[in-house]
Amino acid sequence: MHEDTVERYPAYIGDHTLATEQTLPALEASTGRLLARISRCGAREVDQAVQAAATAQTAWGRTSYEHRALLLNRLADALEQAAPRLARLDAQDVGRRVAETAVDYQIAVAQYRYFAAAIITHEDFGRPIDDGYLLAKRTPLGVVGQIIPWNVPAIMVALKVAPAVAAGNAIVLKPDENASLSTLEFAKIATGIFPPGVINVVTGLGEEAGAALCAHPRVAKLAFTGSPEVGRLIGQAGARRLVPVSLELGGKSPNIVYPDIDDIDAVVDNALFAALYCNGQSCLAGTRLFLHADIYGAFMEKLVQAAQRLRIGDPLDETVHLSCLINKQQGERVLDYIRIGRDEGAKQLAGGSRVKVGGHEHGYFIEPTILEASNAMRVAQEEIFGPVLSVIRWSDVDTMIAEANDVPYGLASGIYTSNLKHALETADRLQAGNVWINRYFNLSGGSPFGGMKESGIGREHCRETLHMYSQLKAITLQNAVPAAWFAR
Repeated sequence: MHEDTVERYPAYIGDHTLATEQTLPALEASTGRLLARISRCGAREVDQAVQAAATAQTAWGRTSYEHRALLLNRLADALEQAAPRLARLDAQDVGRRVAETAVDYQIAVAQYRYFAAAIITHEDFGRPIDDGYLLAKRTPLGVVGQIIPWNVPAIMVALKVAPAVAAGNAIVLKPDENASLSTLEFAKIATGIFPPGVINVVTGLGEEAGAALCAHPRVAKLAFTGSPEVGRLIGQAGARRLVPVSLELGGKSPNIVYPDIDDIDAVVDNALFAALYCNGQSCLAGTRLFLHADIYGAFMEKLVQAAQRLRIGDPLDETVHLSCLINKQQGERVLDYIRIGRDEGAKQLAGGSRVKVGGHEHGYFIEPTILEASNAMRVAQEEIFGPVLSVIRWSDVDTMIAEANDVPYGLASGIYTSNLKHALETADRLQAGNVWINRYFNLSGGSPFGGMKESGIGREHCRETLHMYSQLKAITLQNAVPAAWFAR
């Protein structure tokens, strides 16, 4: 596509769009083809977006819960209609297979509908007091600054926008510069449904637009999904201005297999899904597989065979299991970690190499890689964000749980067992915000999602999220002014 004919996306601010003179390229992950150019916003554009949000929020915060729910449902309907086109755009922009990005929109649409329902039942509370009444009511925070990563754009937008807007806030959202296109298409749809300024989208670099958003004095809350390193910086920015910050950060999630499983083939399949969904570029991926010694040999044989059967190819091919990583930087990072694992003494049982896909030579397609490792190795301690699974043999429950918890993270975990006692006792002992038993990534509607330790602060995807985007105001009503006593 010629540079002169490529689409140029503006920022969405208030009741207008704003195209900056400087732009950033949006490249197709698998081919390197220029898909579009996005605006490179900075402090000036962020300030305009925050001012627009602040102006809109006053009226938006006074709207009824029913009206907010109505618009959220309209947004869900519109996104559902646009989903096939947007899923294809995400597959091109991010490199994930289109069969996955299509599911993203099902999850995203469900989030808008969930919070449309949840806000209607988000009651305040009160009680009688002596000669009066106490009312505690939920009020919006104001303007919320939100920053999201590139791996699952549709879901990330929904997790941030739906509860914030439902709670009566106006938002300024900054998507990752590596995956902004579907979020800008979302902005086209959303700004035609919501009042001007309620939803604003600014694109650009983290150190420019992101930093300006975090530092803006009229932003009343920050919400971020991404790496712990950046999360710390955003937490510090919030602390400097004494505004609340919610963080959903990294993970190195344990996936535990007990020897009493009923169907070894089903568990093999689910464990591979846990590690490789999103090409392994997921904070919740089950990247440490704790496998009991009694079934280790039989399980590993099936696991390796299953990994070798997986098809790798064009992100727009609905029949493939794995596609390409987001860009060269991430691809080289994953390959470096595989080399680090081998140097540490991990035994490579499958994969480990980059694959060339015809017509997509630009893309980093990496084989599903299985490493036989120990928990102390870097490949079992650090988030790789690629299709790499570290398998750790265990025989003693206490030692296994200690190792499962022996990482800086605590986001997700999985357990496979037919024994209810094993399931619940292990779940209680795991330091993870989510524990999925016999089905990994079983994140049903309204199920809280968030992490412990360095995996973040706060919970998304649930009713509790509305509390993160609102605050309690206490109002006491006395039937009459008390008799004079102070200045008599």
